[in-house]
Amino acid sequence: MNYEELLQAARGQMGPCHACPVCNGRACGGNIPGPGAKGSGTVAIRNFDAWRSVRLNMDTIHENFTPDTRLQLFGRTFKYPFFAGPVGAMALHYGDKYNDMDYNAILVPACAAAGIAAFTGDGTNPKVMEGATAAIAANGGFGIPTVKPWDNATVAKKMAMARESGCFALAMDIDAAGLPFLQNLTPPAGSKTVEQLQEIAHEAGVPFILKGIMTAKGAEKAVQAGAAGIVVSNHGGRVLDDCAATEEVLPEIVAAVAGRAKVFVDGGIRTGGDVFKALALGADAVLIARPYVTAVYGGGAEGVACLTEKLGAELADTMRLCGAATLADISQDMVRI
Repeated sequence: MNYEELLQAARGQMGPCHACPVCNGRACGGNIPGPGAKGSGTVAIRNFDAWRSVRLNMDTIHENFTPDTRLQLFGRTFKYPFFAGPVGAMALHYGDKYNDMDYNAILVPACAAAGIAAFTGDGTNPKVMEGATAAIAANGGFGIPTVKPWDNATVAKKMAMARESGCFALAMDIDAAGLPFLQNLTPPAGSKTVEQLQEIAHEAGVPFILKGIMTAKGAEKAVQAGAAGIVVSNHGGRVLDDCAATEEVLPEIVAAVAGRAKVFVDGGIRTGGDVFKALALGADAVLIARPYVTAVYGGGAEGVACLTEKLGAELADTMRLCGAATLADISQDMVRI
């Protein structure tokens, strides 16, 4: 299966999603429920466009080399510096082909086989986390369960399940406090204080990653809370209309963190070249969410492998043409912003 075949197979299988040739947010706009963004729908578009505005500086005067795309993170080695991002409420947003449990049962082992890891989503149905953590456990802990900012008792229960999976890291998408379809539900979800997050990070027992950081001030609070990693993310534009693109705020957040935590970024990253740009701007790794949904719906495990190898090949090609033999060699002077 090649990528075009994957897209063709996904069309008509994903509810309101069109499996567009380029997942840029324009066709789905403010389509929620669905894959779109909140309100005007422009934040997802802005995320995508911001990476297009970053230019690559080509330099081929160097020794010939085979790029080393491997990432060392939290005691594990990954083939590439990108991960499948957490996606939940599959039936609500992408039609009834898969529920969350079915989706994670495909995504987690397929990502592990491809040499990367999947962040898994969460939901009001307890079986979502049960299924996600079971899939992670079955694959040697090669996954990152992502807990939503529920009330403290619910968070504790879900984190206990996550720890039992043997996961190498655990995440919370704190920005999910703004998801309109999680408001006024049981269990309740909402914002957390630094003190509450400190307790959660301590109880995690593995590196704790806080997703949904969009300001230097927020990054500082995440570090104070004990996060071993943060994800610069506006939840794909799904929680706050008119907020900044992730590319726009990444450099200032990297500067604020100053190496005290790993920095991930998501939002509109669609090619291996985009992955390179994110690393050049200071990220340690990236998350890619919507395209992995298309990969699963279009080709199952084979689709995940196809997308991963496409992104990896594009990253390696960019490294070769910009003079970076390893990920550590990627620097800001290799891009123009």
